[in-house]
Amino acid sequence: MSDSAFIVSCMQKVLDGGRITFEEAERLIATKDIMTLAECANTITRRFNGDVVDVEALLNAKSGRCPEDCSFCAQSTFYETGVNKYPLLPKEVVVEQAMHAKETGATSFCLVCAYRAAPDKDFEQICETITEVKRRVGTEVNVSLGFTTLERARRLKELGVKRYNHNLEAAESYFSRICTTHDFADRVNTARIVKEAGLELCCGGIIGMGETVKQRLELAFSIASLNPDEVPINILIGREGTPLAGYEPIEPMDAIKTIAVWRFIIPKTILKIAGGREVHLDDQGRLALKAGANGIITGGYLTTGGNEPNKDIAMIREIGLKAAQD
Repeated sequence: MSDSAFIVSCMQKVLDGGRITFEEAERLIATKDIMTLAECANTITRRFNGDVVDVEALLNAKSGRCPEDCSFCAQSTFYETGVNKYPLLPKEVVVEQAMHAKETGATSFCLVCAYRAAPDKDFEQICETITEVKRRVGTEVNVSLGFTTLERARRLKELGVKRYNHNLEAAESYFSRICTTHDFADRVNTARIVKEAGLELCCGGIIGMGETVKQRLELAFSIASLNPDEVPINILIGREGTPLAGYEPIEPMDAIKTIAVWRFIIPKTILKIAGGREVHLDDQGRLALKAGANGIITGGYLTTGGNEPNKDIAMIREIGLKAAQD
């Protein structure tokens, strides 16, 4: 069977409600027929998710001094990266940022804090802040607060938080190369707690950290097993001072193929191109949104800048898709 015929047969399998195997995913990601792969991934996206692109803004509400040693992270206390470090932002500042995100086109707002797990005092302040954002801004609120307990997750659900982010980051077989202060099972356990509490789960990872192509697929299948509602795909930006600073950047077409094949593996989720897209994809961001992705992070990331929301929303409309606000 030719590559193009094989890709189409895998697409049909997914459209009919089936799941592709790991071996099929390996053949898909090895193809040289990138355009057929992208077109079929786009067909899957449109069938299950429509023409809407989820546009999300992040706020780094507590920066630096994280006690974990994740090799990619500029906020780890283990590395000297020159990142701006500050405690949890005051409630008023967060509300203002949420308002700005909404006014400039973001349809959801994610409060991100560099913790292993938030101290009790900070968690209470975060809960008060979420209440104010919901009351005064009225936007969808998501959070990323590190490890959590079931009790805390249920409290966030009661406050109206929609989605909790906790990425797996890397394949289980590669995880110990990336982090030694906790293990892969810890991250899976938190993801399961989030689901048990009734929150939507945002769970993705990072590609381009020295892993093999096979490990990128391994990560995707692990994520799929958790039935996430959103899957961010980050592309490593090697920050000075971190162990991954000198890594060769991933080729843009390798990133596009990864996004497309992840769509075959996880057909019904929001598949979001996140950190690194402006650096590594540039204008290929348009192709990514026609090759399986249906979400973007706009306005910047935790320690790096990003596109202005109006630029991203214009891009979405130019390629015939709709921003969630439309």
